[in-house]
Amino acid sequence: MLNKLFLTLICLLGSIGLFAQTHSHEFGIQSDNDSFLGQGSDRYYTNGIFFYYRKALKADNGLQNKVLGFEIGQKMFNAQSGFVPNADYVDRPFAAYTYIGSTLNLLYANESNLKLSAQIGVNGPIAGGQPVQKLIHNTFGFYKLNGWQYQIRNDVQLNLGAEYNKLLVRASWIDASFTSYANLGNGFTGAGLGTMIRLGNFNQLFNSVSTQSTVTTTAQNGLLHKHEIFFYYKPQINVVAYDATIQGSLFRSKDTTSMEVTLSKKPVVFSQQFGLAFTTDRFTFDIAAIFHTREVKEMVHSHQWGSITGVYRFK
Repeated sequence: MLNKLFLTLICLLGSIGLFAQTHSHEFGIQSDNDSFLGQGSDRYYTNGIFFYYRKALKADNGLQNKVLGFEIGQKMFNAQSGFVPNADYVDRPFAAYTYIGSTLNLLYANESNLKLSAQIGVNGPIAGGQPVQKLIHNTFGFYKLNGWQYQIRNDVQLNLGAEYNKLLVRASWIDASFTSYANLGNGFTGAGLGTMIRLGNFNQLFNSVSTQSTVTTTAQNGLLHKHEIFFYYKPQINVVAYDATIQGSLFRSKDTTSMEVTLSKKPVVFSQQFGLAFTTDRFTFDIAAIFHTREVKEMVHSHQWGSITGVYRFK
């Protein structure tokens, strides 16, 4: 019964603005949680919440589309459980990262794009990880927490990033793209590259869910499909130079009076993302499962979580 109501709601929402052609603004919400995979786990990257606003800009200088974005979000990490008897059981540090940021997405007619980003954020108790997780557990009757006394100490971060994607090959119902990114900051420094394979009804990368570019100021002529609905697979090799949620502050020395537990990151992490994305005239949905190899040598388990994103386009 609940599934039928949910599907009916999606159909009703999708029918709003059925005849609209272009929308230049959108607002989105993304929720990440390991419980979405139904494995009963509560570990490592355990929760994330993000709010997005994006506005299409006039595409000039040879661009096919250009999108300016703003976001606010929080990522929350704990050890193999949110309850550990003592510090010896902390196999991945307790940490939260809360930030505000902006992106500029430059999309070209040859189906390549360059997305630049900047974030200002905080680690530690001021990031609010413990009270948010405590609120979630109290609200839904989950177990009592213990371990946040070992969390990463307070620190302010500036993180810059760049993402580049390029279409490699396409047939009528399948295509493959090169994907890459690089991050530089006192919170996160590293790089990664991989590929994204899409199967189904998808559009060009300058106006697609895949590159967060479904808003535009002018009608995009010659799109492959009116609406997108496709499965995708995205394997990626990630080289990690620094991760403050694991290693603590980059510039401050270890405080021997603190209960903070930091560990050493693994230099290479392999990730796989499986997802389903679809759009209507005003709505976009992206549902994914993400699997990571161990980020820290001491981690008892591998790392996986689910992600659900919903976006509403307007104007």
